[in-house]
Amino acid sequence: MRIVVLAGGIGGARFLRGLKQAVPDDAAITVIGNTGDDIHLFGLKVCPDLDTVMYTLGGGINEEQGWGRTDETFHVKEELAAYGVGPEWFGLGDRDFATHIVRTQMLDAGYPLSAVTEALCERWKPGVRLIPMSDDRVETHVAVTLDGERRAVHFQEYWVKLRASVDAHAVVPVGAEQAKPAPGVLEAIAEADVILFPPSNPVVSVGTILAVPGIREAIAEAGVPVVGLSPIVGDAPVRGMADKVLAAVGVDSTAAAVAEHYGSGLLDGWLVDTVDAGAVERVEAAGIRCRAVPLMMSDLDATTRMACEALALAEEVRA
Repeated sequence: MRIVVLAGGIGGARFLRGLKQAVPDDAAITVIGNTGDDIHLFGLKVCPDLDTVMYTLGGGINEEQGWGRTDETFHVKEELAAYGVGPEWFGLGDRDFATHIVRTQMLDAGYPLSAVTEALCERWKPGVRLIPMSDDRVETHVAVTLDGERRAVHFQEYWVKLRASVDAHAVVPVGAEQAKPAPGVLEAIAEADVILFPPSNPVVSVGTILAVPGIREAIAEAGVPVVGLSPIVGDAPVRGMADKVLAAVGVDSTAAAVAEHYGSGLLDGWLVDTVDAGAVERVEAAGIRCRAVPLMMSDLDATTRMACEALALAEEVRA
């Protein structure tokens, strides 16, 4: 079985941990990772979503936070602050700095991000093939109003510094229109037996991946089941600011609305939480097969059951 998963950060990474438990040992999982959250800090290239997947599956993640390294210290950050060097709002730890230093050195030496990611995974051995959506630079920016002035900020500033405390007027994946899928992305989609959208943010995670020309089209034309899991439970995001960015693109924060946002031309199946069972009829009326199952990733067993339900729905669609 060959499975392709489009993944953002925490939600995607935790779902992947359950998926690995749910499939046979000989299953091949390819993860197309979002790079729209990438940012340059202190002269280093930081790839938060790729690293969260890598650390989570490799056993190095800070489980409580869901991001960053376990057993982390922040001496470098403190020293930078003592020199007056910012931004102070982005908390890179000492262990995490090492990853970004290695990545930046390899990029500066001419290696593309896909090759660098493969090299970093040699250390972590995540048990999946992790590919960035593109080797080209794409950065998600959010239009907001601050102090009466409308301006665009990097997504990391919107989420980490501002804590999504202001409304998002628009979300723009800068550079996506000119980007190309990284080597292996389109091939993995074409060879897949099933494609999954985990409960990642549909706008700034999965949506940014789909914004790279060729990826959405390849998925729509793959001829295999495409199944998604709703990141919205009870009309609210399980984690993060999906409601804020969904509003920016004119989509209600409901499980049914997100399914319709992806559309029947892309999705074949959609899982909603049991509390949203009333949405099943609406989603199916949109041409997407839908089932209501528990979707809270409370522990590994619960997440594994979610992955099993997604694969079961894929088989139902295939049949």
